[in-house]
Amino acid sequence: MTTPKGLVQIYTGDGKGKTTATLGLGLRAAGHGMKVLMVQFMKTVRYYGELESVKRLAPNFEIVQKGKPCSRPEADCMECEACFVHPEKPQPEDIAAARDAVEFCADVLRKGEHDIVILDEVLYAVKFGLIECGDVVKLIKMKPPEMELILTGRDAPQELIDLADLVTEMRLIKHPYQQGITARKGVEY
Repeated sequence: MTTPKGLVQIYTGDGKGKTTATLGLGLRAAGHGMKVLMVQFMKTVRYYGELESVKRLAPNFEIVQKGKPCSRPEADCMECEACFVHPEKPQPEDIAAARDAVEFCADVLRKGEHDIVILDEVLYAVKFGLIECGDVVKLIKMKPPEMELILTGRDAPQELIDLADLVTEMRLIKHPYQQGITARKGVEY
């Protein structure tokens, strides 16, 4: 039995490290000359360290953010509540940005120019009702056979788990937030 070159991977669960794991995978792939694209659903914060790091790996690694635009100055951006999606009350701008991200990803998959495509936080977009699980199923089915497709976010729906080749669940055992320690520059963002 042969294994297809490009698999579907899911990193899910309530523990920290889903995006970090995919960044590591992308770093490894870029080191082998592979072309990696990470599409960040619901993210527009300009101060994520990975945005600067991957610039050094261009053209092999690129990150495209597809959240609603942030109108606050960069210095205030990490504290900006307006940039975050409210789980029970997503705004029309959040839904539009997520739908735009799905269309962007569909175009990327159709072109087939990348070895690895990471849909970062796409599972949150499903959980928050910004997009349908069926939208992600369609993206998975569009994946060229040689491309690796990776999905991240909490609460992966069973339908997506069933389609995946690899599913890793990050489980929360202990977190600094429980001690009142907030996100730290260079570690969490």
